[in-house]
Amino acid sequence: MSRSRINATRCLIGLGILVVGYGLFEWTVNRIEVPVGSSLLLRYKGPLLFGWPRRAVGRFAVRDQSRLLEVGILEHMPGPGRHFYCPVWWETKIVPDNEVGPREIGFVTSKFGETLPAGQYLVDGEIGDVKHAGVLRKVYGPGRYRVNPYGYDFQVVRQLQSEKTLHGKHHGWVEIPTGYAGVVTNLTDNKSTGAVVGIQEKVLQPGIYLINPREQQIDIILVGYYEKSLSTNLRTDDKGRLILDDSGEPQVASDDSGTAFPSSDGFNMHIDFTAIWGVMPNQAANAIKNFGNLEAIESKIVIPQIESIVRNQGSHYGAPQLMSGDSREDFQKQISSAFTTALKEKNLSLLSGLVRYIYVPNKVRIPIQRANLANELKLTSEQKELTAKTEGTLREAEKNVDLAAATVRVETERKLAKLTADARKRAAETAAETQKRLAEVDRKTAELDRQATTALGEATAEAQKLMEQAKSGKFKLAVAAFGNAAAYSQWSFANGLPENVKLQMLYAGPGTFWTDLKGFTETMLSRQIPSGDAPQSKTPLAQEK
Repeated sequence: MSRSRINATRCLIGLGILVVGYGLFEWTVNRIEVPVGSSLLLRYKGPLLFGWPRRAVGRFAVRDQSRLLEVGILEHMPGPGRHFYCPVWWETKIVPDNEVGPREIGFVTSKFGETLPAGQYLVDGEIGDVKHAGVLRKVYGPGRYRVNPYGYDFQVVRQLQSEKTLHGKHHGWVEIPTGYAGVVTNLTDNKSTGAVVGIQEKVLQPGIYLINPREQQIDIILVGYYEKSLSTNLRTDDKGRLILDDSGEPQVASDDSGTAFPSSDGFNMHIDFTAIWGVMPNQAANAIKNFGNLEAIESKIVIPQIESIVRNQGSHYGAPQLMSGDSREDFQKQISSAFTTALKEKNLSLLSGLVRYIYVPNKVRIPIQRANLANELKLTSEQKELTAKTEGTLREAEKNVDLAAATVRVETERKLAKLTADARKRAAETAAETQKRLAEVDRKTAELDRQATTALGEATAEAQKLMEQAKSGKFKLAVAAFGNAAAYSQWSFANGLPENVKLQMLYAGPGTFWTDLKGFTETMLSRQIPSGDAPQSKTPLAQEK
């Protein structure tokens, strides 16, 4: 074997060893398997042998399209799969992805970037695109996120909204039920949306919202109407049943219960009052801003307004006026109007303010009730008398009705008989007129038949006459056409011959007529008498032949 071939073989073997060695090095030393749900954190160590690139301090390493320019940790992290990085130049670390589960939120803090301006502590932007260091304004919902732990701190927090009550401040995953509204309180400004610190006029409609607790807080308030009733404490027995006085009215247990007020004539009055008040969506923000919550509105606004208005309006009426009549209705209207005005000034709504019951002291109520009872008895007597008169009038009216009914019935029968007779008369007249017209029609029909018969006879005679004249004219024209009557007769005779007749012309020369007649006779006999039936006797002409 030649030396050149030996050298070529050695080169091929060496090349194969290098390829196999490189492959083994790649699959044993450089290979890194990244499982699902994890990422690969990379740190570039530098070229080591060629050049001295600068180190990235306090930030990620910078690179261009072809090579790394700085030594440090790369921001981009490869995902699950098989990767090959040489440990001479690369330091690798498998880190788990950040997973946010249901009812959880993720907060991200950027470790790199410029310092925020004074008064701000939230960073605008998203992971991988932030300019300042600090807590990101954006929060992350359920999902899996690949976040580089060298540059960002990812914190997962469980749902922060209370699951048992809707009272208080809420953030995180905030669920606003149907019939409620969310009043937003900004804890910091947001230049991108123009929002400023404080309670916002625009409320959140029912739904689920992801709220950053470092930026906003939500007050969930029931919008619509609420009922608040103030009732007077009444006396009851051991079994909880009301104790009634001689007139059947309940008795007030204590003078300071319910809504008490002095009347204009100095009596201490009590009433039961019910207010249907509410907060509309456009009033929710103002209610939270001014009063805090619904309980505060009810305790600080609704109840004090009821007591104040009832006292002010009730002091203008005496006890007898508040028991019955138009004055009591006027008292109800005055309270409702004043209560509506008071809540409207507080930017609240009132559907109804109802005085349910007025408790009047016995010393005032009993004399008034007795007087009212006497009046009622008098009115009852008057009503009985009026009822008797009305009943007599009713009986008289019933008799008049019966008389009118009988009169109407007789008059109806009379008119019915008259109408029946008139109808029968008109029917008879109509029948006679019909017969008369039928006779007239029959007469005209007979006259028309006669005229038709006469015209038909005349037409038939005239047609026969014309037919005969036509025949005569035809014969005359035929005779004229043939020249004379004999020629026409011969033509008529010829036309009358049968179609199968045959004519034969025999030529006879001078003096040969009888001779030729002999042949003619035989010919005619042969044609007229079939063979076999010919007579046995021979004519003189046959014997002669």
